[in-house]
Amino acid sequence: MSEEGFDLKYMERHDLRDLVTFIPNKKQPVYNWFYFKEGFSRELIFLLFDKFDSKEGDWVLDPFLGVGTTLLACKEKGINGVGREISPLFVFVSQVKLEDYDIEELREYSAQLFQHRFKKPDLKNIDPFIKKAFEKHNLEDIIFFRELLLDIQDMKIRNFFMLGLMNAASKVTYAYKDGAVLRLIRRKTPPLRPLYKRIIKKMINDLKKMEWKTSTIDIRVGDARKLDLEDECIDYVITSPPYLNKIEYTKVYEIEYKLFMGGIHLNPVRSYMGLMPSIKVPRDFPEYIIDGMPLAAQAYFIDMWRTLKEIHRVLKDNGDAAIIVAGGVFPDRIIESDIVIAKLGYLIGFKPRELWAVNKRVATRNRTIKIGVARESILFLSK
Repeated sequence: MSEEGFDLKYMERHDLRDLVTFIPNKKQPVYNWFYFKEGFSRELIFLLFDKFDSKEGDWVLDPFLGVGTTLLACKEKGINGVGREISPLFVFVSQVKLEDYDIEELREYSAQLFQHRFKKPDLKNIDPFIKKAFEKHNLEDIIFFRELLLDIQDMKIRNFFMLGLMNAASKVTYAYKDGAVLRLIRRKTPPLRPLYKRIIKKMINDLKKMEWKTSTIDIRVGDARKLDLEDECIDYVITSPPYLNKIEYTKVYEIEYKLFMGGIHLNPVRSYMGLMPSIKVPRDFPEYIIDGMPLAAQAYFIDMWRTLKEIHRVLKDNGDAAIIVAGGVFPDRIIESDIVIAKLGYLIGFKPRELWAVNKRVATRNRTIKIGVARESILFLSK
């Protein structure tokens, strides 16, 4: 394999710094039904639609769907969207956001739900960590409502109210997401029932504000390294794979999994594409590119190789991909993930077009020793 002819246009686009975060979505109806720190914004997707000259009826794929921002933007623009996501929690959140609802039906269920008189649930089988994460009365309310919702036969309606309860629970917990871990800090928390009622009212009102266009939306649990899609069926790919870091995503969302996802057991999702790291090297993989890297980085780029090959397979000729990535920080170095991914893409058959550097941060060891500057960027590849 040879990198001869590899060329990549570099641009500073720090004006987009906020758009590669989830923060702008906090003000957007429906998009903000579940806060996802690792996500990006609706405005970024619209910008990329414009760059790709997307039109109604096109097919867009996000193989790392997260909580559905890409496909929500598709639904607003009348663009067909395909989303694959390895996390059942995030698939659940995305599906709830992207369903079509009868608003009056939701209002009727809401009125019925909040008419139920409280009945104290038995907490003896609740996970000890969950008990520590909530004030007792709030936890009792969460379990009380959760059991009521599980009796709703209409899964679409049930899931709508369950996501609202998940959102309410996140606002009354002692836990907060601190990078790679959950920390518990006891504080005064609001009572759950009135908060939950307000959240459901807001969610219903949000639906009235949205103007959806006709499109096909396909969301499933799936592995980006082995897509269940036909060859050359996608016009554009817009996605952000997990960054090369130490965040264990199943641990950070432990409360949501244990309380609302039936305690689904998942192996740790760290900086790898799937649920388990792998350093089994594919026969055609250019090993020299990862030679000397830490094992975690080797596993990451092997998985990215597999993912890029799948993206290349499903993209139509002349199709484009925008990939939001960030540099990996290790005690002795910064790994420029964007450049490595661009080179892997080139060797697969992509044409690397542009690299937009949208953010930079100084990385240190022991808070004092500078390691280098880690870059967050958007990489553009064309087939």
